Amino acid sequence: MKDSLRQQLQRLRMRLAELDAHLADPALSQDITRYRAVAREQAEAAALVQRLDAYEQREADLATARALLADPEAAADAEMAAMARDEVTGAEADLVRLLAELQTALLPKDPDDARNAFLEIRAGAGGDESALFAGDLARMYTRFCEARGWRVEVLSASESDLGGYKELVLRIEGDSVYGQLKFESGGHRVQRVPATESQGRIHTSACTVAVMPEPDEAEEITLNPAELRIDTFRASGAGGQHVNKTDSAIRITHLPTGLVAECQDDRSQHRNKAKAMAVLQARLRDKERAEREARQAATRKSLVGTGDRSDRIRTYNFPQGRLTDHRINLTLYKLGQVMEGDLGDVVAALQAAQAQDQLAALEAGGA
Repeated sequence: MKDSLRQQLQRLRMRLAELDAHLADPALSQDITRYRAVAREQAEAAALVQRLDAYEQREADLATARALLADPEAAADAEMAAMARDEVTGAEADLVRLLAELQTALLPKDPDDARNAFLEIRAGAGGDESALFAGDLARMYTRFCEARGWRVEVLSASESDLGGYKELVLRIEGDSVYGQLKFESGGHRVQRVPATESQGRIHTSACTVAVMPEPDEAEEITLNPAELRIDTFRASGAGGQHVNKTDSAIRITHLPTGLVAECQDDRSQHRNKAKAMAVLQARLRDKERAEREARQAATRKSLVGTGDRSDRIRTYNFPQGRLTDHRINLTLYKLGQVMEGDLGDVVAALQAAQAQDQLAALEAGGA
């Protein structure tokens, strides 16, 4: 274990003692919110210190076993020497495992990972084929979510003439939605023969995807009503006769930034307004996050990119049945399964790449 990591863990041990003292203070129980925060931090610190104790115990066991092997008298005893060698092998394996567990537990956690998310898909270069690809991406993400038991709700959809979507906004509710989908933000490129192509030529089209965490009510940005323009209009597309005959759809424009959010899936204008406002809040938070990450990237670039929507993050090559994620040089020849929602390998690889980057920073004493 590197000295920098050991020092960080020793500081955590001292912090645990402070947290134990806080929890023993009767005054803390009077503030339930504060009590829960301290209890949560204490539980995380205690789990880490427990692993550190186990690591240091195995270090002592290893030192004892090696000392036995170095002792000529003990080494002459074949049975004792064999036991010492077994102990060395076991202790070394335990130390590798415990160190990996400690490093993983120390990785910085994104507080947004546990949140629900808004997922937006927009057709880009490629005309009708891009809109068809947007529809394919929507199906892929929906199936991925359904396999995990997540709830998917369409907030707004602008369908194209030949099928697919010019723009689609989904709200996804479930366990750790944002943490698994956040790496999907960026440019998605498709290479295939479009249904509209009569000559059999391969075309390249693109869509952009944006994934934003749904903010807690307590963390919502305060919006000045004077800076909002709220328009009502008649919903279009599927939704039933009543929806199409009333001006229940809502579009909200944030004038200072030009950001727009709309919702037309509900018969209630009030509920549509609330949902559109939630999307606008998420977009404003995402804009702030992107600006903050852009500043941070000047000193340290994230391995998996900044989530800039202009980035080309992935290519879907249908003739070769190949998916390539350009951020981590991942290539999978299972495009058919991926388009059916089998994104597990891609998500796991992106999470592992981020963890590896964070571990490198941790070992360097930078985290």
